Amino acid sequence: MDVLTDQSLVLSDREFQRISDAIYDHCGINLHAGKRGLVQSRLSKLVRRQGFETFTKYIDYILSDEGKEEFVTAVDTLSTNLTFFFRENQHFEYLRQDYLPKLIANKSKEANKRVRVWSAACSSGEEPYSLAITLAETFAQEINWDIKILATDISTRVLERAKMGTYDIERIEPLTAQQKQRFLVANNIEGRKVFQVRRELTDMVRFRHLNLMDAWPFRGRFDIIFVRNVMIYFDKPTQAVLVKRFWDHLADGGLLCIGHSESLTGIDHSFRYVQPATYQKA
Repeated sequence: MDVLTDQSLVLSDREFQRISDAIYDHCGINLHAGKRGLVQSRLSKLVRRQGFETFTKYIDYILSDEGKEEFVTAVDTLSTNLTFFFRENQHFEYLRQDYLPKLIANKSKEANKRVRVWSAACSSGEEPYSLAITLAETFAQEINWDIKILATDISTRVLERAKMGTYDIERIEPLTAQQKQRFLVANNIEGRKVFQVRRELTDMVRFRHLNLMDAWPFRGRFDIIFVRNVMIYFDKPTQAVLVKRFWDHLADGGLLCIGHSESLTGIDHSFRYVQPATYQKA
């Protein structure tokens, strides 16, 4: 079989529509026309790796019963974005300076020392570990608090990386020298310097696979939900459904943080606007 090069693989209108429809039906991600170049670039590598000559043959395969595992790989590939520690830092600063001190005061009055946070679409773990650092520093002087972060993603591949908690120096650049010393351990893998997240953080985070379109297998409510740079992948009707579900899974006074390129404008909701990309269940 002659395997075509990436350059000679061109995604036709029909092929793009087929893969877009399949991804949308599976997890609600809306691969609109503006994503066509990304889809072609990322899928072409999978087509070559599996030895197919065309996108059509590859799509036929992943949509068959035989290709179910490869379909998961395709979803992983098309839904993964590069991230880093303390990306869109305004959210973390708001937590430090405003929300968390008030949360501590309110919960202390109620003798409720339980804090639950959800990092939805956590990718390779930089976001939940950034949340863990923020919580560890803010609660440093507090005693006997039960703090847990649920970190979920549809990509099984990035979840495995997140569980490892090992990062290149570029990913940890936003951390201060004190944070690096306290929360990370320098290591060397095959001559490459990397940084391993310390147990203080890993004990706080639980990673789980979750498709946001499926039933959510938790009953308790969260004090904070981060679902950043995810809504842009969904159309407005799907966004509206998700926003309502997030509302239902937030505690009273809970915080919803979305990406700074996103907005709840045009969606019927009951959240109170706090600051750009930050909303509260008030």
